[in-house]
Amino acid sequence: MTIYDTSGWWDGDARWLRILQNMVPARFSLFEPIMGSWRDKVGLDLGCGGGFMSMALWERGAKVSALDLSAPAIFAAQRHARMAGAQIDFRVGDGRQLPYAESSFDFVICVDVFEHTTDVASVISEIHRVLRPRGTLLFDTINRTSIARMVMVTLGEEICGFVPRGSHDPALFLSPRQLLKYLREGSFDVGRISGFGPRGIDRRGDVTFGRLPTTAIQYAGHAVCVK
Repeated sequence: MTIYDTSGWWDGDARWLRILQNMVPARFSLFEPIMGSWRDKVGLDLGCGGGFMSMALWERGAKVSALDLSAPAIFAAQRHARMAGAQIDFRVGDGRQLPYAESSFDFVICVDVFEHTTDVASVISEIHRVLRPRGTLLFDTINRTSIARMVMVTLGEEICGFVPRGSHDPALFLSPRQLLKYLREGSFDVGRISGFGPRGIDRRGDVTFGRLPTTAIQYAGHAVCVK
């Protein structure tokens, strides 16, 4: 059982889920200059949770598949998509064994994922397999620094309670150098890495996110599949 195993993704009651929703426009502000138009592009939202990014992609005209380990999260995503009339293929599954054919997608979005897996290399290998030649991986994750641990765990979980305790294991955080090594070994050409992270507090007292001048807390980037 993890914090993601909840049916309340779209209720607006849980602060940590509202914070995840706040991250969506910030992520698109980084990813859209890379992708340009999303319309009619075929994409996978890997580690989709309750479908916040998936819905935003569908609204932008993408053809979306989405996968998560959490059955309750996928149930919440499917229910919300039905209510919105969204055609999204939500499935329960493991990023280390993706249930898709080789070269299925123009892009894969992988956010809030790498810092929760013990087998990054296998996930990246599977992403490479399902991407089309020159397809794009878009990602963000948490840096392996003392300031990231302080902000995300000490402040975010233990002091301020923005997210539930135990949400993050600092032992799984990855430095840009570590992640770029995995990507290059997995036959990706890596693009620019940008700083990303908490920037303020909104009227409800929830954290807002955006581009930062440093990668010390979180970072985002993209990589192109070489086949």
